[in-house]
Amino acid sequence: MRLRTLGTDWFHGLVALVLSVLLLAFAPHRELLREPVTFVAAVLSYPEAPAVALGSAFRRGTAWFSERTTLLDRLRFLERENERLGLATHVANAHVQAAKRQLDSALGDSQVVFRAPHAWWTEILIDKGLKDGVRSGTPVLQNGSLVGRTTVVENSFSWVELVTSSSLMVPAVIEETRDLGVVAGDGQGGVWLLFIPEGRSLVPGMTVSTAMISEILPPGIPIGRLSEQKKRSEEGFVSYRLETGASLSLLYSVSVLRPKAR
Repeated sequence: MRLRTLGTDWFHGLVALVLSVLLLAFAPHRELLREPVTFVAAVLSYPEAPAVALGSAFRRGTAWFSERTTLLDRLRFLERENERLGLATHVANAHVQAAKRQLDSALGDSQVVFRAPHAWWTEILIDKGLKDGVRSGTPVLQNGSLVGRTTVVENSFSWVELVTSSSLMVPAVIEETRDLGVVAGDGQGGVWLLFIPEGRSLVPGMTVSTAMISEILPPGIPIGRLSEQKKRSEEGFVSYRLETGASLSLLYSVSVLRPKAR
């Protein structure tokens, strides 16, 4: 029995040796084996084709279901976001419209009846006074933006100091960053936002409006927007020139913001 097993092992070893010699002999001539190998691969591709197709279809189906689930979840999320944004927009629009109606009801149109050439950028005279509910310090607007404040109020007319005046100082805030400063004119038609510390991330176009200082001059009245022109002081502050919302060089009619009835 042991001799038979030993003979079988010798036979297997001899066959392996012969095959190795054949492979070494044909190795320099691999081109001779290319066609048989190609033929065998082509023959084997037929029984493999169904399995390959089935595996590919399974992978595509799995990916499709996974992508579909992801897309459906994303769609539901976007629908919820859209509902929230729609509600927020509706509420915001309602507040804006209510504020606009309140502001419109508080405004009274007035004509500019006098503007002295030597004080062109300092003051104007309007045809509304005490009998119209105007009081000293009442804000005056044009196109919804601050023009100035009343100073001397008589029965039928009022003097208005303009924001271009160098003596009118209006506390203001930058809406986008909530930085506080003071708006003042240069007496030559320019309006500047003063006392902004260096290093603030401010860019042209940011909105400047009145800050909360009193009941007569309410917060949130637009003044203008930051321009690209600015200047630095030795004290470490930056001043920004404003592009005002009101046409301060041409004032024919303005609106007076009446104080709330008590």
